[in-house]
Amino acid sequence: MAMELNGMRVAIVATHGVEQIELTEPRKALEDAGASTELIAPEAGMIKAWDRTDWGDEIEVDRTIADASPDDYDALLLPGGVLNPDKLRMNDEVLTFVRSFFNDRKPVAAICHGPQVLIDADVVRGRRMTSYRSVRKDLENAGAEWVDQAVVVDDGLITSRNPGDIPDFSEAIVHEFAKARESVGA
Repeated sequence: MAMELNGMRVAIVATHGVEQIELTEPRKALEDAGASTELIAPEAGMIKAWDRTDWGDEIEVDRTIADASPDDYDALLLPGGVLNPDKLRMNDEVLTFVRSFFNDRKPVAAICHGPQVLIDADVVRGRRMTSYRSVRKDLENAGAEWVDQAVVVDDGLITSRNPGDIPDFSEAIVHEFAKARESVGA
């Protein structure tokens, strides 16, 4: 794979209960394309991932949300899982961090239940998006147009439905992050 993201720094915000494959596979695609990634969580140490039907691996946190600055990153990835976004969306530091990427027009990718964090960050109104189907009404009630597609790209926001869409999602985030990088002349 071309190293089209060399030098790009991507923040991945997650906590306990993150769907393991939704963190690990897109992260691998980003790193294979040359990006450096950091896992940012509300807590230091390790977070426990969810692996489809049971607890999965522990994943090391690189930085806490309290110690992270959006200015240090070029893009943001929000993996899903049922537990993960539900915890993140109640954390004001996380919401402020996420909102900063939209304010600075940096690309953001969210998969499955990850868009729930975007709802609470109040950044979905007027956006065309997808998500896990149980999040549909939440997105529509928050002012988004929900569509049932593997990947939806809307002005720097990349969303996807579920783990089955990860190959398409990973390809789209690498492409869109590279495109955003070119538009700022990085």
